[in-house]
Amino acid sequence: MDIKMIVTDLDGTLLRTDKTISEYTKNTLAQCREAGIKLVYATGRGGSDSVISPGCFDARINMNGAIAKIGETVIYERPISYDIARPFLIFCDDKGLKVTSQSESIHYSNFNVSDIWPWINNFEIVNFISHDVDAQKIYLVGLQPGDLDFINSKLPDELYMVIANDGLLMIMHKEATKSRAVSAIAGYWGIKQSEIMAFGDDLNDIDMLSFVGTSIATGNAFDEVKTVANHVCDTNDNDGVAKWLEGNVLGCHRDGSPNFHSESV
Repeated sequence: MDIKMIVTDLDGTLLRTDKTISEYTKNTLAQCREAGIKLVYATGRGGSDSVISPGCFDARINMNGAIAKIGETVIYERPISYDIARPFLIFCDDKGLKVTSQSESIHYSNFNVSDIWPWINNFEIVNFISHDVDAQKIYLVGLQPGDLDFINSKLPDELYMVIANDGLLMIMHKEATKSRAVSAIAGYWGIKQSEIMAFGDDLNDIDMLSFVGTSIATGNAFDEVKTVANHVCDTNDNDGVAKWLEGNVLGCHRDGSPNFHSESV
């Protein structure tokens, strides 16, 4: 198994449920880098500084693939033009839905974001009619029965939506996907698709897991995610990613022989 690039989702995958990362996992990731493997995280978050240092990774993918960077160099970017977003945001606002247009780490919202996520304070309450900043991601919270049908009827053709396991509805440009961002970063480094390994747990990880050469779902992943993955590792709370890497990647680099440990999929 010749793996040159490892991509991992954060929430529900690399991070424990309490959003921490163990020293064991940190050390395992460091060993992978020492072995010459590129490390990339791919998340729906706009940033991850509060949970993991970007310096531990060679590249990062944020907003489900809307932007990918190596250092501060943008490798891939697919924002939502505000000309496309404006009518949709106004429709949602008029219906009384809690909606945010996010660009990098700034949340442009029609509600107090910190009321739901106390750790987020970089938001502005705006009038979407006069607001004109392109979005990397749009999200809605607190949806009620019937809201999804309304949202889907108003969703522009250029966009797609996905619901995370915590009920958060995320909307991105159709070309803003984790797989496209992973492909762009791998191409920059000259890494083949077959040389990429990825870990995930949620529905927004499916396209990435389907794209890479070797895909692993965590034990806590949705069944749909486990179905598309090649293997299933332990849960996020039990350091599933690190255990898999230690047993099946670092072991290969040490003695040249893979040693797959996987639940049946």
